[in-house]
Amino acid sequence: MKRRFIGISLFIVLLSILSCKKQTTITDKDAELTITADTLRFDTVFTSVGSVTQYFSIINTNAQKLTLSSIRLMGGENSAYRMIVDGIAAPQVSNVDINAGDSIFIFVSVTIDPTATDLPFVVEDSIQVSFNGNYKNIHLQAYGQNAHFIHKQFIDKDTTWNNTLPYVIFGGVQIAPNKTLTIEKGCRIFLHADAPFIVDGTLNVNGTLNQPVSFQGTRLDKVYRDLPSSWPGIYFRQTSQDNIIKYGIVKNAYQGVVSIGPSATPSPKLRLQECIIDNIYDAGIMSAGSAITAVNCLISNCGSNIVIHSGGKYDFTYCTIVSYDNKFISHKKPVLTLSNTDEAGNNYDLQALFKNCIVWAGGNNVAQEVFTPSSNTSVFDVTFDHVLYKAKESPTNIEFINSMANQDPAFDSVNTDKYYFDFRIGKNPSPAIGTGAAVAVSTDLDGRTRTGNADLGCYTKH
Repeated sequence: MKRRFIGISLFIVLLSILSCKKQTTITDKDAELTITADTLRFDTVFTSVGSVTQYFSIINTNAQKLTLSSIRLMGGENSAYRMIVDGIAAPQVSNVDINAGDSIFIFVSVTIDPTATDLPFVVEDSIQVSFNGNYKNIHLQAYGQNAHFIHKQFIDKDTTWNNTLPYVIFGGVQIAPNKTLTIEKGCRIFLHADAPFIVDGTLNVNGTLNQPVSFQGTRLDKVYRDLPSSWPGIYFRQTSQDNIIKYGIVKNAYQGVVSIGPSATPSPKLRLQECIIDNIYDAGIMSAGSAITAVNCLISNCGSNIVIHSGGKYDFTYCTIVSYDNKFISHKKPVLTLSNTDEAGNNYDLQALFKNCIVWAGGNNVAQEVFTPSSNTSVFDVTFDHVLYKAKESPTNIEFINSMANQDPAFDSVNTDKYYFDFRIGKNPSPAIGTGAAVAVSTDLDGRTRTGNADLGCYTKH
């Protein structure tokens, strides 16, 4: 009887020990778990109010129980998303236990009304999982308005985009060599933060005065819609040729327009006609040994408005190149940099003509707004013909023809506190009025007729 009692007692103790082992919780910061998705993309194109549900799981790969401090929908109650954690519907669930080798499911739904035009094209949020002092995030992306949604598209045949719906691009677009993408008037193109616009072939943008073609970031909600560096930019690479952008608006990118390498044809590699490049974090126009012509263009409020290096051939006519300190970009670099060398010190020929242009910046942050480092071993042929420019000292390697330095162009309205900029001339007496050379360009960026003596910049007096 005594042996039987001892055996029962040992069995009870053994059960107690096993039970204690089951309840042991790992609290080490080095604890690991597996989350089966880092991003949930809701790829349905919503044509009416729609709700879509997806899920992911969290797996405890440790040999002990793991307690999740919280699983939190970061947008909270105001989020377009809803979350169910192991059967509990709430924007945050705390103290969730997962046994060793076990898992839980998180279901996520989103409801979008695509007729709500104040929504961004991409409605984003995230779920944060916290445990043992660690944090992991799962990104949520859904379409907010109806559009043509494009994911990492390689354009390997001649293609035309028409103005039916906006184009929203994730992961980028690449035009193959010897292929052409034509973008018709009125098209609006929205690019995600991971979406460069790469041109190895040809890009033809056919905007008009009343229906320009615009390129900008996907976030349209108030907090984000004016942020620079919202998307990478437009890149014309070595094999690209015969590109034209007419009435194009490029804004809020990291780099606006980048042109690499010379033209493969007698025509310029890139022609910009009546374009606006604005609020660019780095360079509005960056060129490396390329060939660009620009007429009636505004390049404004960029980290560096125009940066040209490694030589090349350029012609800028009736352009306004201007920057002011503002709440998004601090003006610390020259508005115009021209060089016939590259970063490695190699030398190339440079030919550049600026005619009837304004090259200006507000404040006194930068002494030399026209910066012209050059090598004497290669051609440096730069001419300012009837240009109003700002520079503490006029560069000695530029030929100046009837140009004027450091005379305020008296733009219509500049209010940096309210982030309002109107770079037209004429409201106040301006030295830019009637001081240009005769050029066969009959209208300005607004479509107004140029009459009498030529006015400088992309806008004629009003």
